Amino acid sequence: MSTQTPQRPKVGRRTLVIALVVVAVLLVAAIVSTEAYARHQISRCISSSFEQEMGSSIDVSFGPKPMLITYIDGKVGSVTIDSEDNKFGPAVGMVVHAEFEDIELVDRGRGGGTIGSSSAEVTWNNEGIAQTLGGMVSGVQSSSKTGLLTLDVLGGLAQLEVQPMVRNGNVEVETKSAQLLGLGLPTDLVQGIVEVFTQSLQSYPLGLRAQEVKVTDDGVVVQLSGGKTQLETVSSDRQAEFAC
Repeated sequence: MSTQTPQRPKVGRRTLVIALVVVAVLLVAAIVSTEAYARHQISRCISSSFEQEMGSSIDVSFGPKPMLITYIDGKVGSVTIDSEDNKFGPAVGMVVHAEFEDIELVDRGRGGGTIGSSSAEVTWNNEGIAQTLGGMVSGVQSSSKTGLLTLDVLGGLAQLEVQPMVRNGNVEVETKSAQLLGLGLPTDLVQGIVEVFTQSLQSYPLGLRAQEVKVTDDGVVVQLSGGKTQLETVSSDRQAEFAC
């Protein structure tokens, strides 16, 4: 009586290809979902940290480095931030576009971190300037040709002309003309306006300092830059809110 060794079922090439494709798809899906989770978590923590510093809601975007790697090593290549209606010092209505490089996070952002370098552009339009100066002025006009801002004071009966300029990383505001019907304006009034204006252009977060200021036909644009600085720890109530 002859016996035959049972043959193992052959796996067809098509079946093997399908199996490999399924495994590859599942692997890619797992990587994508993990990357999405890491990006979501780090984005929330970084947003919370920067919002504490900038005092307004912000939009955050990252460089090309995968957030999954950042989730492991805590290093972010670059972060771009856009925000509107910032309040720096007494100023209101500032629009900021900023870039931060070489960020190292502590505990994925919950413990703050360090920023290697930064640059920013701050736009402050005439309407925001007028709102900041409040009852001291009734209107603001600016000229890119003259580099001056003309502030209407005393109900528009008089004009105060000022010029912002950068000195040693700070914006200073100089009075160029202050007259009412050919007579000088009260010193206290002029000084009060110039002080608020100056403070508004000197109060910047995260170690940013002024490099250039331009007067446009719509307001003022300030170019800023910064070196290594600390990113503050997310406060406990914000940690709970953002669940870093």
